[in-house]
Amino acid sequence: MVRTLILMRHGKSGYPDGVPDHDRPLAPRGEREAALAGAWLRETQPPIDHVLCSTSVRTRETLFRTGITAPVSYEKSIYEASPHTLIEMIQLADEQVRTLLLVGHSPGMPWTAWELAANRSSAAAEEMSRKFPTSALAVIEFDRPWADADPGTGELVRFHVPR
Repeated sequence: MVRTLILMRHGKSGYPDGVPDHDRPLAPRGEREAALAGAWLRETQPPIDHVLCSTSVRTRETLFRTGITAPVSYEKSIYEASPHTLIEMIQLADEQVRTLLLVGHSPGMPWTAWELAANRSSAAAEEMSRKFPTSALAVIEFDRPWADADPGTGELVRFHVPR
């Protein structure tokens, strides 16, 4: 069974005075691009079975704006997580989940996508390595259970920047 992991960086955030980083909301551009990302997900990807989302305001707002209605686990540890931590979370996903969306931050999202991808010389990987902007999505497929989703075992099949 093919498993699909979608790593999404939150939408463009605002920088209101006096607001701690964790509590920064989306900017209007981030709201628009998150909605575009959601439309792209629904049009091009398998239905999402589960979402892992950072607890930050901007990631929660990004997920809301996508319109994705799959069950969600909000995880504080996604905020400022290393690829190692994120990969461990992915490996703990329920085996009934075929498509998993992870909404987080930079540098965690691009570094994790890079770590998991075996095909680092593909066109998608080359594009992703140049820049992983806000609202960007990396789609990685695995031919194994989530528990065996180790570095270098996935195939980066798409990289999309909704604009």
